[in-house]
Amino acid sequence: MVLRVPKAELPDELRDNLLGRLGKVAEPVEVIWHNPPVATSNLEFSAKIAEWDALDESLKSYAHMAVAVKVGCPWCLDAGYFTAQNQNLDLAKASQVPRWRVSDVFTVLERDVLEYAEAMTDTPPTVTDEMYASLLDRLGAAAMVELTAFVAFVNMATRNNNAHGIRSQGFSDACEIPLAPRAGTPGVASTA
Repeated sequence: MVLRVPKAELPDELRDNLLGRLGKVAEPVEVIWHNPPVATSNLEFSAKIAEWDALDESLKSYAHMAVAVKVGCPWCLDAGYFTAQNQNLDLAKASQVPRWRVSDVFTVLERDVLEYAEAMTDTPPTVTDEMYASLLDRLGAAAMVELTAFVAFVNMATRNNNAHGIRSQGFSDACEIPLAPRAGTPGVASTA
C-alpha cells in the first residue's frame, strides 16, 4: 500500500517540533495537513489526551497497540511501541501485544483491558455489560471513562491512517525488544 494522497508541506515550526520529538516527521501529520484545520484539531486533541491521567499509562499503551493490531494499522503499532519505550514501560509486555491472547506476560487486568479495546474496535462493537462492569469495578469511573474515550480516539486515528494508506515509518526499530508476531501469523508483527 502506498500513500493515497501525497504529503503536504508542513510549516517549518511544526516540522521542527516533530523532528525534535520523534526524530522523524510523522506521515499522518503530513497527509492530513492538506486540511490544516483538521490537522490542527487532531494535534490539539492528541495533546489533550496526553494530559489525561486517571488511567495507568501502560494500560493505555497496551489498549492503543491492541486497536492498531485489530484494525491493521502498522503505523500506529510501530509508533505505539516506540512511545511505550519512551515512557519507560515494560517493553517485554508491549512487544507481546500482537499475541496477547497466547502470551503469559499479562495480568488479568491487562488482559481485560486488551479484550475491551478489541471489543470496542469490533464492528459492530462487542462490549458486554459484564465486561464493562468488571473493568469499572477495578478501575473506577474516571479511569473507565478515560479508557473508553482513549480507545475511541485510537480507533479514529487507526482507521484514518489505514484509509490514507499510511504504513510504518520504522519508529520501533529503535526498541531493544522486537515486536512479537501476531498470534496465528508467521513472521513479525505487521509494522511494515
